[in-house]
Amino acid sequence: MVDKQGRGAVRGPGRPREERVTRAALDAVVALVAEQGMGAVTMDAVAERAGVSKPAIYRRWAAKQELVIAAAEARIGELSVPDRGDFRAELHELLTARMESYRQPGVDRLLAGVIGASAEAGADRGAYGAYPARVMGETRRILERGIERGDVRADTDVRAVVTLVAAPMLFRLLVELERPDRHLVDAVVELIARAVAA
Repeated sequence: MVDKQGRGAVRGPGRPREERVTRAALDAVVALVAEQGMGAVTMDAVAERAGVSKPAIYRRWAAKQELVIAAAEARIGELSVPDRGDFRAELHELLTARMESYRQPGVDRLLAGVIGASAEAGADRGAYGAYPARVMGETRRILERGIERGDVRADTDVRAVVTLVAAPMLFRLLVELERPDRHLVDAVVELIARAVAA
């Protein structure tokens, strides 16, 4: 292709297509899990559902578990809550965003699949462990910021509280088979505040 000055036309960067392929693949994982369960997720099935080539999938994710983790993280990934001057307000904001993520169609089966796959023989525990660490990182930052500010007790076991914050919504979603709601968010924030507020 040649422009009006006779020079070879310069193609724009390939990023829009790259992003489209990535988004289509991750959406395909969620759709397959929601419709048929984790067993339906294969590289072939994802490529077909996404309308992309299998090599395009493998260029991004070397294995199914990487793809599944990426799909989960696309739906329930890292969050950033600004300093509101009050850890309760920050925790409420964080858990409200999580609740909305967990209420998306197919997320329950996707999370159940990620948790189940992490326990399978041969699973890369490092990869599966890194995902919840990223997802729960903002809770840790909120608590540590509260300790520095003085509205969270200095002797708080941050790691234990981070787990306590994360667990109720997952249990409600995956074990009680109900979508978490605002009442649960309010209750968790209140219980954590009673435990750790300075």
